[in-house]
Amino acid sequence: MRKGFYTTLILAFALLASACGKQEVPANSSELQQVQEPPSSPEEQEEKETFRYVTPLTGMGTNEELPKRVVMVMINNAPPARPQSGLDKADIVYEVLAEGSITRFVGIYHSQEPKVIGPVRSIRPYYIDIGSGFDAIMVHAGGSPDALATLKGMAHMDEIHNAGGFFWRESFRKAPHNLYTDLDKIRKGANSLGFRKEAEIPTLTFIDPDHEATGVTANTINVRYANDYQIGYEYDEDSKSYKRYTEGKPHTDLTTGEQLMATNLLVITSTHRILDNEGRRDVDVYGPGKGYLFQRGKAQEITWERRGGLIRAYAGGQEVPMYPGKTWVNIIPKGSTIEDSIQFY
Repeated sequence: MRKGFYTTLILAFALLASACGKQEVPANSSELQQVQEPPSSPEEQEEKETFRYVTPLTGMGTNEELPKRVVMVMINNAPPARPQSGLDKADIVYEVLAEGSITRFVGIYHSQEPKVIGPVRSIRPYYIDIGSGFDAIMVHAGGSPDALATLKGMAHMDEIHNAGGFFWRESFRKAPHNLYTDLDKIRKGANSLGFRKEAEIPTLTFIDPDHEATGVTANTINVRYANDYQIGYEYDEDSKSYKRYTEGKPHTDLTTGEQLMATNLLVITSTHRILDNEGRRDVDVYGPGKGYLFQRGKAQEITWERRGGLIRAYAGGQEVPMYPGKTWVNIIPKGSTIEDSIQFY
């Protein structure tokens, strides 16, 4: 009885060993990985795409080496200067009143290279305040006495006083609305003038592009700088950006013909004071103040403040992140209520 039991047990172990010996073991670890993980789909591969660099002012990925210093250009917005060239390639654009009801643009250039930039116009102290936050090379054509005094010792290129050879004038417009430059000339001029080539570039905070925007509906936005100057934006679902309108007409780029667009749109109010009989202003670009952030067809009421060199949006004491892409900042005079100057629906 005991002998039969042992015989049966031996046969069972033999069968088990035979079954184990017939299992196929992958020849190497890559084959093992193929067995365990099926190949990823094209969509998954696209999600895993990585870039060498992330642009600090747009949050976009790129494999191109980025410039080590920001360039800021003062751009004319008088009616004879429209449409402008190069605003569509700026990482950030600030629009602020100069004298009267005419605004000027502060174009911040870092990650893209427009073929032409202009028309270039003069500078004021509060525009310098914006540019200094980026430690930018500031490009302009003259300026108010206070601005020119402030610029002493700073990296700036003035077509009138120190860098005329790095600009040109076009014949299809009349002066002073016909002055242009480009980034190649700016960099050559900066090198000629001995400006430092590197700077610590500030960084905006960004959110995942797939994150759903919060806020109330804001597909159409109207902004009033003055009774005789108004702008608007319309949300475009396909591009997830706001298309810009000036005086009711699409605002396009002269060189490319493309309508100007913003992924993130900040409309903020600040204190404006008239300083002299020429109508020159002092504009607060430090804050804090009130405003709205428009993203993906939604509006959030925010407070704004300049921190770390940049005007940033805050809600509930926390910085509100931007979506990767271009940002426009419209700075308008503080009125009795913010609704006097900003309407959206």
